[in-house]
Amino acid sequence: MQLTVRAIHTFPVRGGDAVAHESVAVEADGLEGDRRKRAAVSIVGHDAPRTRANLVLDAPTAAVEGLAGTLVRVGGTLLAVEGTGNACPGLYAAVGQVGTVRVGDVVERVEHEA
Repeated sequence: MQLTVRAIHTFPVRGGDAVAHESVAVEADGLEGDRRKRAAVSIVGHDAPRTRANLVLDAPTAAVEGLAGTLVRVGGTLLAVEGTGNACPGLYAAVGQVGTVRVGDVVERVEHEA
């Protein structure tokens, strides 16, 4: 199953509304314009209940969670993906390479970076 980015959200203000983006720069500490949180990037599937995730992928959350423990390339970024470690659906990711993510970008597993 090929995973793609369905939606991109930032949350500039704690408890505030999401801001939707067609593309966004991903910096070492998270998405440009997003308030800093526990993880640089949060990722869920399209079926996740109301969530404050940054990237919504075009797949069920159960399929998205299968990426835990891997490196993925999304657009111009490289993300190290891990489980949330709590009851929240989805994944957290650290940024290994900054770049830009766009709606429609393919999520590709990376075996190893040279």
